[in-house]
Amino acid sequence: MTLKEDWSASTYLRFEDERTRPAGDLLARVPIAQAKRVFDLGCGPGNSTELLTKRFPGAEITGVDSSPDMLTAARKRLPDVAFVEADIVDWTPDRAPDVIFSNATLQWVGGHESLFPRLLKLLAPGGALAIQMPDNLSEPSHATMREIARDGAWAERLAGAAAARTEILSAEAYFDLLAPYASTVDVWRTTYVHPLDGAEAIAGWLKSTGLRPFLDPLDPDERERYLALYTDRIRALYPERATGKALLRFPRLFLVANRK
Repeated sequence: MTLKEDWSASTYLRFEDERTRPAGDLLARVPIAQAKRVFDLGCGPGNSTELLTKRFPGAEITGVDSSPDMLTAARKRLPDVAFVEADIVDWTPDRAPDVIFSNATLQWVGGHESLFPRLLKLLAPGGALAIQMPDNLSEPSHATMREIARDGAWAERLAGAAAARTEILSAEAYFDLLAPYASTVDVWRTTYVHPLDGAEAIAGWLKSTGLRPFLDPLDPDERERYLALYTDRIRALYPERATGKALLRFPRLFLVANRK
């Protein structure tokens, strides 16, 4: 990840089951029976890495992340796995791996037109590149972030907040980027619908991810005001159902490509 501010592992893991589910769905489509070397790019606190250790028990697995806090949590969770601090933009393995896996990370990294083919070409022949990214910038949860950022005394400081997140390409564009170097390219989109405990839970989920570029430039009092405004608006956009749960729609884009 390329954000300069550190990522909080404890906040991120409040919704571990919901965050790990797409990683499992992505891994299920990786057509590799056995692997010798596997990298988890943007491994975070190790929840996705743990899935890889179970899928490829004999492999040399390495988690890569730019956040010291995330890496500390990952090492505690998986003490027998190697974790390294690095920026994905210029990351290069010392030997060609069989699998490069990245769950909910590359939406924070720009230059997909060059990055994705580069990652695919780093693999050993027949290796798999597996990527999942949130595709929710047009959802009310994220449109509201930008609307609030444009209002009030913080507007100038938050003018560039939305640019921290890359607007991902279409499924067709990723197919065209990878197809020249791949034997197969599988691209699909899934919308998860997560039942959460009201607007406060939705804000809590996004506080550790999508809201960070909007909150980090603010002082503590402003953050509280921003979050209060955000939570109030979200409450109207995601009303509680009869069970008391609010349903958070969360589209995600998946792709798996095998190198020729």
